[in-house]
Amino acid sequence: MTVPTERAGAGWLPAALGIVGAITLVRVLVLAMDGRDLFVDEAQYWLWSQHMELGYYSKPPLIAWAIAASTALGGSDAPFWVRLPGPLCHGVTALLLAALAARHGGRMAALRTALAYATLPMVGLGSLVISTDTIMAPFFAAALLFHDRLLSEGRARDAVLTGLMIGLACLAKYAGLYVLLGIAMAAIADRRARPTAVNGLLIAAALLLVLSPNLAWNALNHGETLSHTADNIGWVRQASPFAGFGLDGLAEFLASQFGVFGPGLMVALIVSLLRGLGRKGDAAQAAAMAPRQFVWFVWPILAVVSVQALMDKAYANWAAGAYLAGTLIALSVLAAWPRLRTIAIGINAATCLVLLVMTALPTVGAAGNVFTARYLGRAAMSKTLMDLARREGTAAIVSDNRDILADLFYTGRNASDLAFYARPSGAGARNHYEMRYPLPQTFAGAVLLVTEHPPACAGRPLAIDTAGGAYARRTIAAYRTDAGCAGRK
Repeated sequence: MTVPTERAGAGWLPAALGIVGAITLVRVLVLAMDGRDLFVDEAQYWLWSQHMELGYYSKPPLIAWAIAASTALGGSDAPFWVRLPGPLCHGVTALLLAALAARHGGRMAALRTALAYATLPMVGLGSLVISTDTIMAPFFAAALLFHDRLLSEGRARDAVLTGLMIGLACLAKYAGLYVLLGIAMAAIADRRARPTAVNGLLIAAALLLVLSPNLAWNALNHGETLSHTADNIGWVRQASPFAGFGLDGLAEFLASQFGVFGPGLMVALIVSLLRGLGRKGDAAQAAAMAPRQFVWFVWPILAVVSVQALMDKAYANWAAGAYLAGTLIALSVLAAWPRLRTIAIGINAATCLVLLVMTALPTVGAAGNVFTARYLGRAAMSKTLMDLARREGTAAIVSDNRDILADLFYTGRNASDLAFYARPSGAGARNHYEMRYPLPQTFAGAVLLVTEHPPACAGRPLAIDTAGGAYARRTIAAYRTDAGCAGRK
């Protein structure tokens, strides 16, 4: 592997800090003006942060720890502080990828990488919400950087740092293991990408050291997070693995990736696969900027998630990790077409700008805008339900709707006169609320039941407004009933 001299890649950091810092500052300022409620997942992550543990129902613990640190820093549980780690994590990730690009392409490659990553559509969106992909990103990028240093310099400390960063990425989301998959596949494909046996063991040992507390927590909690991860895969637990097989799911996932990564960069990434980056003479310059082993941190991820999409379902963000190294590869391909590179980054930047405007003005056109509509009306619904519960003289609100429960716990965090419970499903816990906050069998008295599936004993519904926002076109209703009736299906 050829790595430029320190002088060739020097001087990139101040300019990159300026670029990334300016973009991040704008995003933070927009978050400060943001009028959106927390989405259901965000509210759930906040609830986790109120009880520091080594693992949670559906995710590893790092996102809860990050929210706990941010809200403690701000002395507030407001949505701004819950979401603040988002733009900061992506800003750090952009700088780490710039450092990786500087090692192979010099100063300008670093600056272009910082700008290109900071303006990816998935980064624009991820900077305006709080998600596990966002928390994972800086550690994923750091693992790529230290692994690259390990291959060129062979130092044991870089092996340890690689393992530690993979472990921390996994504590954010188990998809951090894709880094380990990429390392293994690169080593199999190219002897120059093989760490020594000692360094390989150091990577594994450092990874296990970081991840072992979460694995122990899973062992003591019936494999709670690991089991939910397996449920997401779905088809591996079906009697017939091909029951959900369908090309439409794969087509939908692949089409969504043009929105996640941006159309221009996605086309460049596909071109790199078709012509073999670094294997043809006209790609010599590109190869210097993105060594061949980088592809093993891109295409295996896309292949795994594509199989998942083919067999069952796959959300657009499930392959997000592919686009860290993917950014460097796409820019390498576009090195021969600087005008197209500018257009590709420009399209992505425009998308990010639209997201910023939509966030700053969330109620404008919300009825026809999925991005803003799903964040609106959640707190208002919770306040309506709490007021209704008080008027009806009930001390608890019971629901089988995860969205309703998530915001009740958040918006009603200071409502000491009301308790919130999940309605038993009768088929095992389907979410965090059913597992940790089920309606106690010993609870006696009247409750406010909020559901789309009322039992026959519930009686007449109480009027609540579900028009507009997150609950538009939903048939949610409230019922004053006793706890015994609320617990029936």
